Amino acid sequence: MSLQDKFWEHKSLADMDQAEWEAICDGCAKCCLNKFIDDDAELAPTDELHEGEVVHYSNIACRYLNAHKCECTQYDQRTILVPDCIELTKENLADIFFMPTSCSYRRLHEGRGLPSWHPLLNNGKKSLMHKKQMSVRNKTISEAQVDLNDFEDYIVRWPLNDLD
Repeated sequence: MSLQDKFWEHKSLADMDQAEWEAICDGCAKCCLNKFIDDDAELAPTDELHEGEVVHYSNIACRYLNAHKCECTQYDQRTILVPDCIELTKENLADIFFMPTSCSYRRLHEGRGLPSWHPLLNNGKKSLMHKKQMSVRNKTISEAQVDLNDFEDYIVRWPLNDLD
């Protein structure tokens, strides 16, 4: 099935078919980072705040992430293997506060359009996204190598970058 040219400009996320929905994912893999929601944190200027809770992003990635390709090695089984893995759907899109501001689903949901580095705008290639440092490529450590009790040592700000 071939995707219609710039379908995201004239279709809402709710009206997209499954192939279009999947194509909106930029493949950055930031959703595979362990995030910690803190309702008792002091705010920094760059913190993401939602209903009194701060989302802290870490560079700790899911054990099933291929961090070089920015792809889940168990994509079809991910929500079974990792019960905390949230499958982003049209139904839960309004609750994506935990996704970074650069997330293409979040950007479209908020009316900001796709970023210039998105693969749909670059012949389906992720190279510009990686070059602009908008993916997790070579920035993570697997949760299998970390004591999650020490998560504070792995908190990072770079997932919040949103270049355009």
